[in-house]
Amino acid sequence: MNSFWNGLARPWHRLRGLKASPKNIALGFALGFFVGWIPLVGIKTALALILAWVTRSHKIAAVIGVTLHDLFLPFAPFVLRIEYVVGSWLLSHPHRFPQKIHHEHMSLGEFLDWTRFLEWLFTVGKPLLLGAVATGIPVGIAAYFLCLGLVVHWRKQTDQRGGPPGD
Repeated sequence: MNSFWNGLARPWHRLRGLKASPKNIALGFALGFFVGWIPLVGIKTALALILAWVTRSHKIAAVIGVTLHDLFLPFAPFVLRIEYVVGSWLLSHPHRFPQKIHHEHMSLGEFLDWTRFLEWLFTVGKPLLLGAVATGIPVGIAAYFLCLGLVVHWRKQTDQRGGPPGD
């Protein structure tokens, strides 16, 4: 359990030592955390870096945000279900919650079949991505203010002590 807390503290210590404005660091972190919320496995870090570059926010803070988001992996089934429900609700007219998802057992060959993949993409993927963006925006905003408050707090502590972080 001690290694869990050390693993949790390490990214925060890295954020603490970044040399940039608190708003720049917080925006990068929030963008990274937002991107981490979207179920695009394999391209999250690259997408966070691109968004940080476009917004001129801190790129390392964005990578830290994506990385810290991985703490929510044990809750992924619950989060993905919420994202799917929200996305389905937003896409339906009039708005209604989706019916129960029936789990299909697909072989690897069926999963790799292009027509089955497109069918899945438009029946599950579209509402899942929309729901991820819709739920990720408030999460990203909360991450921005949390990170901004922490960086400002750390800087005040550093100024009072007269030394760099970690002294």
